[in-house]
Amino acid sequence: MFNIEEIRAQFPILKEKVNGKDLVYFDNAATSQKPQRVIDAIVNYYTHYNANVHRGIHTLSQVATDAMEVSRRKIQAFINAKHEHEILFTRGTTEGINLVAYAITNLVNKGDEIIISYLEHHSNIVPWQLLCERKGATLKVIPMDENGILQIDVLDTWLNEKTKLVAVNQVSNALGVINPIQEIIAKTRKLSSAYVLIDGAQSSPHFEIDVQKMDCDFFAFSGHKMYGPTGTGVLYAKENVLEKLLPFHGGGEMIDHCTFQKTTYAGLPFRFEAGTPNICGNIALGEAVDFMQEVGIKNIADHEHQLLEYAQKKLLEIESLKVYGEKANRAGVVSFNLQGIGIASDVGMILDKLGIAVRTGHHCTQPIMEYFDIAGTVRASFAVYNTFEEVEILVEGVKKAQRMLS
Repeated sequence: MFNIEEIRAQFPILKEKVNGKDLVYFDNAATSQKPQRVIDAIVNYYTHYNANVHRGIHTLSQVATDAMEVSRRKIQAFINAKHEHEILFTRGTTEGINLVAYAITNLVNKGDEIIISYLEHHSNIVPWQLLCERKGATLKVIPMDENGILQIDVLDTWLNEKTKLVAVNQVSNALGVINPIQEIIAKTRKLSSAYVLIDGAQSSPHFEIDVQKMDCDFFAFSGHKMYGPTGTGVLYAKENVLEKLLPFHGGGEMIDHCTFQKTTYAGLPFRFEAGTPNICGNIALGEAVDFMQEVGIKNIADHEHQLLEYAQKKLLEIESLKVYGEKANRAGVVSFNLQGIGIASDVGMILDKLGIAVRTGHHCTQPIMEYFDIAGTVRASFAVYNTFEEVEILVEGVKKAQRMLS
């Protein structure tokens, strides 16, 4: 059963006041709030069994190691990976993508091609630009239309033996557009031998993920956007693909044998997890996964979809308000502007005075903003604990901003 009050009661920050008003938190695409069980997991680790993992025979080290590896298995089940060693702990989606962009350096040659899309976050643009500069490869960008819908037919002519990797997000952080990744992957498999990386930062909090069904080679996501701690994330990669990659970081834990002449590397996943990890964060991420599973991924998706539809309907009743990506299939985000009245940051500051947290600016997607010839948008993004009453408060706040800025 889905009980919104019971869910909200698990998030202590929702009781906070901002500028004397009840907090209305609509900045979930930047980071979500944390349930008490996640906070407790962090406190419990440092209070009762703080120790480094994988390296000690003493009891606390073994307890910490077991707890973190249990979390790895929870994440494996959460995204339906075939093997637990296909789950690599990272600091977030950005590090996961950068890991791949560095680790495939030995597999990319001059003249090869990498394909991304117009809808990418800077974290899924810059690493590939750097790789292309290092190796003399070419970066191609799938175009989009005025609704933020990717024009993937270009892949029918672009994909060939030179294509080394296709990297796209499953959901746009700026517009909330859900991309047709299953179709993109199918085209890639049919027309080339390229690897496929999916940026799942904005999809993993909102709906079910099945990497085996998806048939991607890489899937990167962040813990802090799905009710887990900051500084946590996961890179999934197929076992046979991981075996071909260069280590990303060198140091402790990732070696098999080290001499001054040569080092051999540990098996998976440890080859890609050098140094002391974010132990408490990785353990707490398992608690976040448990929270989502207990609420029900479908329940989360259904509730957030209803919130999104209601918010868009009510916002579009406001004169001169434009929603970007209005006609696209979307998840979790409504991105808008009051046309001809102030700028996005002006609206955001007024909403903040009313206790409403939204994000304004280019959302690390400057190419999208340049396409629409705007500096940025107001972005309201939803989570399982948001309510229809909060949407109404947002709408009234936007109306007030409109009056004040007119």
